[in-house]
Amino acid sequence: MCLIAGGIGSNLKEKFIVMINAGKHRGEDSFGIWTDGGVLKSDDFSEVSGIPDGSIGILQCRLAMTGSKAFTQPFLNEFALVHNGEVYNHRELRGWLEGRGVSFESDVDSEVILRLLEHFLGQGLSVEGAVRKAMTMLEGDYAVAFSDGKVIYLFRDPVGIRPLYYSPGGFFASEKKVLWAIGEEAIPVKPGELVRISREGVSAKKIFSLEELRRKPLTGKRAVDAVLRTLNCAVRHRVGEKTGVLFSGGLDSSLVAFLASEYSDVILYTAGAEGSPDLKWARKAADRLGLPLREYVFNIDDVRDAVPRVIFAIEEPNPMNLAIGIPLYFATGKAREDGVKVLLSGQGADELFGGYAKYLERPELMEKDLRELAERNLARDDKIAMLNSVEGRFPFLSLPVVSAALNIPLELKIENGVRKAVLRKAAVKAGLPEELAMREKKAAQYGSHSQKLLEKLAKREGLTLREYAERAFREVFKRD
Repeated sequence: MCLIAGGIGSNLKEKFIVMINAGKHRGEDSFGIWTDGGVLKSDDFSEVSGIPDGSIGILQCRLAMTGSKAFTQPFLNEFALVHNGEVYNHRELRGWLEGRGVSFESDVDSEVILRLLEHFLGQGLSVEGAVRKAMTMLEGDYAVAFSDGKVIYLFRDPVGIRPLYYSPGGFFASEKKVLWAIGEEAIPVKPGELVRISREGVSAKKIFSLEELRRKPLTGKRAVDAVLRTLNCAVRHRVGEKTGVLFSGGLDSSLVAFLASEYSDVILYTAGAEGSPDLKWARKAADRLGLPLREYVFNIDDVRDAVPRVIFAIEEPNPMNLAIGIPLYFATGKAREDGVKVLLSGQGADELFGGYAKYLERPELMEKDLRELAERNLARDDKIAMLNSVEGRFPFLSLPVVSAALNIPLELKIENGVRKAVLRKAAVKAGLPEELAMREKKAAQYGSHSQKLLEKLAKREGLTLREYAERAFREVFKRD
């Protein structure tokens, strides 16, 4: 995980120093910069003043997760490339490329992306064609920038798990605040989109859609088996030697924790006010699963003190995301205390399998919500986790799982008024205790009581929760 950033223009050295200082919380292990004036890589951030000036460049601040900590991006060959995220099938792709005569200089997963692009471009594909082909082969969470020295290209994975923004002025970064720091506006790179930044301007084109994952409908036992098989594989790819799970005791997090415990030492992390439903259920479910639970029990003073940090992370005055972000901030902070860098999450299961009550009346909203998940939920979760130097991973949003879900008829997802019916059946078949598989839970902001405590804080100030969030945003970012 890391910060990636860069752009085209004048005074790049000065701007890149500001961008690094605004975003280095995303990656404090090392930094690397390529410009058309030179290259600098270092694990000492006091050396940023030595950045080579130029008119085009890209940079990375790295939080090392996969591969040698000694290697710092950008990768340099025909292109300069930086990557934020993880490629979970990088070993398989590395073997496939080596079988075609491609050599590697590191064991870092990001290099596979560069070599894939070079391979397809060498076959005569356009940049657009090479990126699209790479998207069909990469299993992972990625935001990528690469340049041939004249143009910078940006793309994200088809779900949009890792955030990436660009400005009309020709700059880009993993977080909005990094662009704001140099006076630029921030526009999200949409999932499956290719953005082109040149001296002539900025353009964007959709080159991959989740609709392309549709196949023959899955029914009955085949649907249950497909969900269980793809989810189990996604979890196996995403665990570390020691793996945390963001845990509420609900179906999604319980199933992820149950599957992960087959491949890794699992620690459950939860946060809530004392007496909250999520805290009670997390304790009960952890005991039922026989897994250790680490909890942060917060009070109103804790919430008040956390508001500026959470607003800083989510970069918006959205009261719902603030309320959801509070328990996430405390839970990821607890993981950081334990030295746990990987946290699995059940994010995405509701949109894929019909978890929200609104889908009972309007099931067509599921796909709309899935398309909007990147900026509505995933960017929030990524930025909060990064604040605590923790990487959130989302097994339900693995493309094979998404493909399986998109090919399951709605009547199997919501069956006789039971939401996520096919997922519940898959959980029971996997061996998850039925009381956990069938549990209905409240949304995080209600289940943890964070919303209730935020409303109390706002009321003390004579404000609505929205006004309270907006005031906090203005105070943190000095902007409306």
